[in-house]
Amino acid sequence: MSNSVISRLAAENWPFSLEWLPKPAYMVGGAVRDAILGRSREYLDLDFIIPSNAVKVASAIAKHYQAGFVLLDAERQIARVVFPHATADFAQQEGDSLITDLHRRDFTINAIAYNPHTQEIIDPLQGCADIEAGLLRMISPKNLQDDPLRLMRAYRQAAQLSFTIEPATQATIRTLAADISQVAAERVRVEIGYLLGSSQGTPWLNAAWKDGLLATFFTNATHNGLLKLAAVDKAAILISQNWPQLAEELQQCVRDTVKTNWLGIAKLACLVHPNPKVAEIELQELTYSRAEIRSVIIALRLFPKFKVANLSLREQYFLFQDVGVVFTATTTLALADDVRVEAMSGDNPLWVYAPLINRYLNPDDLVAHPSPLVSGKKVIIALNVPASPLVGKILSEIAVAQAEGTVTTVEEAIEFARQFVEN
Repeated sequence: MSNSVISRLAAENWPFSLEWLPKPAYMVGGAVRDAILGRSREYLDLDFIIPSNAVKVASAIAKHYQAGFVLLDAERQIARVVFPHATADFAQQEGDSLITDLHRRDFTINAIAYNPHTQEIIDPLQGCADIEAGLLRMISPKNLQDDPLRLMRAYRQAAQLSFTIEPATQATIRTLAADISQVAAERVRVEIGYLLGSSQGTPWLNAAWKDGLLATFFTNATHNGLLKLAAVDKAAILISQNWPQLAEELQQCVRDTVKTNWLGIAKLACLVHPNPKVAEIELQELTYSRAEIRSVIIALRLFPKFKVANLSLREQYFLFQDVGVVFTATTTLALADDVRVEAMSGDNPLWVYAPLINRYLNPDDLVAHPSPLVSGKKVIIALNVPASPLVGKILSEIAVAQAEGTVTTVEEAIEFARQFVEN
């Protein structure tokens, strides 16, 4: 193994000192695989196998470094230590030897171990050769059956690493596809989230659907819906070429606490029923968060309105109010339909969306970003009306009038409100 691989795996890069690990101890999994691939991460995700007392070792490290400690599995003796820029998982060796443990893993590329004390690479299943060949190869069908989430994980890892799935492995996955129904929806959702979040995942989502892994969870997914995933990717490329700021937004997460990005929201809308009410029930059953469900529903409900040319200022104002932060995902979903038509007709679909996008990107635009002349409280006092939904309606009408240029001052706004109430 090259010196560069060993240097990437060296304990100097860890958030804790090697002296805290007993002898023997082994690093395994993604960190080893990525080091061999030459892939670097800003956030380290380390996995260690320890022959005995794994939880005790993890607890001691967490205590010494004042890091977070999580007991993941008391029975199997697995614990996690959380550092500011890294996590380290410590697991008790399964079986009577390291080799036995490695034979219980999912794919050969994840069954390579590194002994940090001796700087030795242990590769009993020729995972290094599969890494060089860019192949994702199962260790055994039984290992996939033991945790059927591994069936979906194959597609996610193939996408992330730009690998192909070895033919016998993919054939086995097809045979075992029904077993995915045994897996909790939230676990499957995490794997699908990776595939939705980037263009590299799209062909593998299609492959997973054809191989029978999505039907259990996305019961209303169709061939056309899967085709639209690629159209969303093309729409995102068109947007990035013309409005780089929107492209950046597509990669931003829905919320700090929700990892799904806006591109993923646009794609998720392609997998569910087109009726927002039906889609909402689907997504609730898949345990998506309220923020994700709300975003998909807004995109499904409003994207047809984005395709209407020559909307009045009033219509545009209320469209911006309705869509809110889901603007970029909704625009991408709408444009995806036209991208598919454009591929056949040669027409450029962007002109329909340019006016709305340009308003959205202009922070001073009063249609997309209203700057209220008066508050609800001021309206209540000036007009002597009770707090009620009427006040909200008055404020909306003032904002529309402001956008149209018929109201420009506080005094005009109050007078406008008075006439609105009287009429």
